[in-house]
Amino acid sequence: MAAGPRIGTSAPDFTLPGGTLADDAFERRDFTLSAARGRAVVLAFYPGDDTAVCTKQLCSYSSGFETFEGLGAEVWGISPQGVDSHESFARGHGLRMPLLADTGREAARAYGVAAPGIGVRRSVFLIGPDGVLRWKHVALLGATFQSLDTLAQHLSGIGTP
Repeated sequence: MAAGPRIGTSAPDFTLPGGTLADDAFERRDFTLSAARGRAVVLAFYPGDDTAVCTKQLCSYSSGFETFEGLGAEVWGISPQGVDSHESFARGHGLRMPLLADTGREAARAYGVAAPGIGVRRSVFLIGPDGVLRWKHVALLGATFQSLDTLAQHLSGIGTP
């Protein structure tokens, strides 16, 4: 596994297809990290849609949507599944954050979290509004995830330029 970006360095930029559930519509578009400058971004890499731990993790982040917004942050879920799978996952669980399809695992490789067999390691990267990596956590086994409270604590103070 590659080391990925270091804290205090510019986060690797990427553009991935994805979508966001808004009311009853799943709005598809491309998401580019550098286009989110001015707001903090939480990149939550997860192994798979509709798996037990991933579902708990993303439901937790979705239910904490207002907490993230209050800290000036967006949350983007990223996994190797395609946009159709993400739409089904978002609709099935009412997930409110964008879900991005890293089918070729380019973003996962850039962040050092591509893993043979599972696709990606469960990990979270907090990117400041200036595009600088401020905090990260990469799970060794991926059976647990970083809580909303932990992320809010680390985001506090970095969400505004």
